[in-house]
Amino acid sequence: MLFAITDIETTGGHASANSITEVAVTIYDGKEVVERFETLINPNQPIPHFIESLTGITDEMVQSAPFFEEVAPKLFEMLQGKVFVAHNVNFDFSFLNHQFLSLGYKLQCKKLCTVRYTRKIYPKLTSYSLGKICAHFKIPVYNRHRAGGDANATTSLLQLLLKNDVNNHLHTMLAKQSKEHFLPLYVNKEQVEEMPLKPGVYYFHDGKDKIIYVGKAKQLKKRVISHFSNNKSTKQKQEFLRNVHRISYKQCGTELMASVFEAIEIKRLWPQFNRAIKGFEPSFGLYTYEDSNGYIRMVTDRKKKNLKALYTFNSKYEGDALIKKMIKEFNLCSKLSVIDTSTAISCLNETCGGACTGKLTSKEYNNRVSAAISSLQKSLPSFVIREQAEHSTDDSIILMEEGRFYGMGYLKKNEVFDTIDELKNKLDQYPEYEFVRNLIRNYAVEQPTKVMWF
Repeated sequence: MLFAITDIETTGGHASANSITEVAVTIYDGKEVVERFETLINPNQPIPHFIESLTGITDEMVQSAPFFEEVAPKLFEMLQGKVFVAHNVNFDFSFLNHQFLSLGYKLQCKKLCTVRYTRKIYPKLTSYSLGKICAHFKIPVYNRHRAGGDANATTSLLQLLLKNDVNNHLHTMLAKQSKEHFLPLYVNKEQVEEMPLKPGVYYFHDGKDKIIYVGKAKQLKKRVISHFSNNKSTKQKQEFLRNVHRISYKQCGTELMASVFEAIEIKRLWPQFNRAIKGFEPSFGLYTYEDSNGYIRMVTDRKKKNLKALYTFNSKYEGDALIKKMIKEFNLCSKLSVIDTSTAISCLNETCGGACTGKLTSKEYNNRVSAAISSLQKSLPSFVIREQAEHSTDDSIILMEEGRFYGMGYLKKNEVFDTIDELKNKLDQYPEYEFVRNLIRNYAVEQPTKVMWF
């Protein structure tokens, strides 16, 4: 078995917008070093000052260095088919693979991370940075933060690890079915292996245990692994991988329950790397208020944080359209039903019967408004979605009451209930969002045999 111990220096943290400034490869056959290669690389872009301060590599130093395409054939020959070894292997591999792909090379080799390998053999070290590990084991390091110096140190570390690998962790980590080399640097394989192939919601935590991503899955283990099965070179992907330190999860009875709970948790936690659902909430609501003359007025306005809307909309246009429809059906006054909060439209007296001029009393007019609101509420359905939970013998229950999501929970297989209020006592209530409402409504349309209407 040949190991290609590799280290690179770069202009930044992700390959899609940065370049390699130096590369070193040491070929080790398990007994001795059989080949070494080291060179500066012209990145064809300026080296940031903080990178220059860390590595000591300047723009002047790389000005006359070869471009990557000039050394690519030699590098590819050294790496292809070997065990690609690096300290935090996904970082080095992502840069080299990105550069190779841009030139038409397809690098295929097994990967071994010496951070993860060290953890297997020495699980109680206080730090797994290359410098701290080398200091702990008295491995000499020359030219730290330069490709050649770090590659040599990593080679010495690999020799130490191979010598002390009494449980043959190397074989397990390099096994074809092993997904360990895909995982983020700080995530233990056991965290993923223990996850079930059942529906649920999973959480990615950062180094301070803060939740930075929430996702849902039909099969938890399979979905979590899929996040790491590709090592894209984009800034977002690389930052994501660097920040994931721990994974936790919550099983749910069905995929629908997982979808609902995911949306609720994203809204509650607002994780850094969740973007798709964050803004998916209606901006406008239908509200009523009583004016100084005792008349109930309807208005479409921006959502109020502490005021419950009768109905919600994605745009003001949708709300105004509903009010116009109610004006026509219930003979309401278009001037009292404020469609534009700045300038109310002129009244259609033949429709409202003179409410805005005092000819129709507030009591008579408010009865019409109440009838309109009651009709709107009755048009919003109440129903339960009941189906077999996948992680137990119970049934999963999701309750929609008058068009709004109430909550969810579980009932025994043959357990019955007579009223909605009786059912509510057996469920957990959750916050109500338009996105969740649409999920449940669409599912009810697609799976009518699982719906019980009230």
